[in-house]
Amino acid sequence: MSKSRENILNYLRKQRSSVSESPDVYLPVHNWSQQEKTSRFIECMQAVRSEVHQLKDGDWISWLNKELPERNLHNVLVGQNETGEKFCQQATSSLKVQQYEKHIELWKHELFQKIDVGITTTRGGIAETGSLILWPDNDEPRLMSLVPPVHIALLEAGHLYETFAQAIHEQNWSSQMPTNALLISGPSKTADIEQTLAYGIHGPKQLIVLILG
Repeated sequence: MSKSRENILNYLRKQRSSVSESPDVYLPVHNWSQQEKTSRFIECMQAVRSEVHQLKDGDWISWLNKELPERNLHNVLVGQNETGEKFCQQATSSLKVQQYEKHIELWKHELFQKIDVGITTTRGGIAETGSLILWPDNDEPRLMSLVPPVHIALLEAGHLYETFAQAIHEQNWSSQMPTNALLISGPSKTADIEQTLAYGIHGPKQLIVLILG
C-alpha cells in the first residue's frame, strides 16, 4: 500500500472515531406539549389548504360514513390491513368500498378514473413542518395516496413528533429502514412560470387528516 493511501485511510478512521455515537446531539428539541404539537401540526397543514379534524379514537368510521356521502365521495379505496378490513365491514351501504388487492395493470383504468378517495394509515406526523409520514407496502401501496383525487390519512395522536429526526430516532428506523417512505405536507400543488399556484395537478387535490385520540 502506498504511503499516501495509508495516510488517507488513517485520516478517515480518525474522523469516524471522533463522531459521537449518540443521535441525540442531532435532535433539536422544542419541548412542546402534546397540545402544542397538535396545534403546530394543524396550523402548518391548514396553511397549505389541508383539512384536519380531531376525533376520538373509535369515531373515524362514523365520521367517514357521514361525511363521504355528503361530499359525493362514494368510491372508496382502502388497504388490505386491519384498518381496511374494519372499514369494509362497517362502511355504510351508500359507499362502494374496495381493497387494493390487484396488480396495477389489471385495474389501472378503474383506479385512475373511478376511485374518489383513498384512505391510508400513517407512520406518524411531524409538528415542526406539518408533515405526514407514510411507509407504503403491499397492504397499502404508494398509489393509494398519490392517485385518488382525495386522500384521507389516519394519524394516531400519540405518533405526532416534534421533528423528523425525532420520529426516525424514536421509531428506530436504523434497524428497520423502509424500502419507501413518503413525507406528505399537503395536497398536490405546482406553480407555472407566472407563479400561479394550482392544486391537484400531479396528485390528490384534497388532503384530509383525521387525528385520532
